[in-house]
Amino acid sequence: MDRIDQLNVFVRIAECGSFAQAADHLGLPRATVSGAVQQLETRLGTRLLHRTTRRVSLTADGEALLERAQSLVADAEELELQFRPGNQGATGRLRVDAPSRIARRLIAPALPQFLALHPGVELELGSSDRMIDLVLEGVDCALRVGPLANNSLVARPLGQFALINCASPAYLARHGTPQQPADLAVPGAHQEVHYLSPGSAKSAPWEWVSSGQRHTLNLSGAVAANNAETYIACALAGLGLIQIPAYDVREHLAAGELVEVMPDARAAPMPVHLVYPHRRHLALRVRMFSGWLQTLLAPSLDAPAR
Repeated sequence: MDRIDQLNVFVRIAECGSFAQAADHLGLPRATVSGAVQQLETRLGTRLLHRTTRRVSLTADGEALLERAQSLVADAEELELQFRPGNQGATGRLRVDAPSRIARRLIAPALPQFLALHPGVELELGSSDRMIDLVLEGVDCALRVGPLANNSLVARPLGQFALINCASPAYLARHGTPQQPADLAVPGAHQEVHYLSPGSAKSAPWEWVSSGQRHTLNLSGAVAANNAETYIACALAGLGLIQIPAYDVREHLAAGELVEVMPDARAAPMPVHLVYPHRRHLALRVRMFSGWLQTLLAPSLDAPAR
């Protein structure tokens, strides 16, 4: 194994925090991964990793080496691509994570186009609807909707999903069509389908923005859902009002299965970012996918907030 390969192994172990996970991601035997690090440490004359039964962490020298090693590995990968026959462009395995409904409705149907442009890429599309650890799970980039909680990630703003208020015609026939938020405050007049964020047992309040100020209201409701598919299905069944990204119910609105209400009292739009582990250089396949994804989502997004 040459020096660049050894550095690549070291980078993957540092990012995963595990020899076993690094070996799995690289498609190498664990003994080969362990041997590569030992050879690298011997050549440099320093210990790069603290090894325990549960976790692998960087030494001070390992931390000093990591950023330079990431740059060297990325540069070597792109240099090799320039001289391959036919200049194959982006190659290698690409691990992406996205919210399940976006993955199913927007990304997956368009993947034949991306793979036709980059036939050397093998893509793994995760859609677990949980806040994964990109480094620990070896994910190259992830699509995040909503405020970012992890400031250690590199974030590329893509835009915003406009949120609309809507309900089924059957619900509106029974409860009437609200014209303003004050109509929702009348006891017993209206109810919502509660939305539970993944991993949370607390439902989000009804929200709207007026004159630049955020307002909330706790509405009653007989049912709660913790994913977008079920949330929309409950609204279609006439169980209450919902607040949902406009792109998500476009077909239902066009078919008259849902009706938008109170268009002047919408919740604040949800920011959309593509996030990466903290690296100076991104592999060509990651950069190509990022640009393609931004173009794909553009028709469904408003411009990023300034």
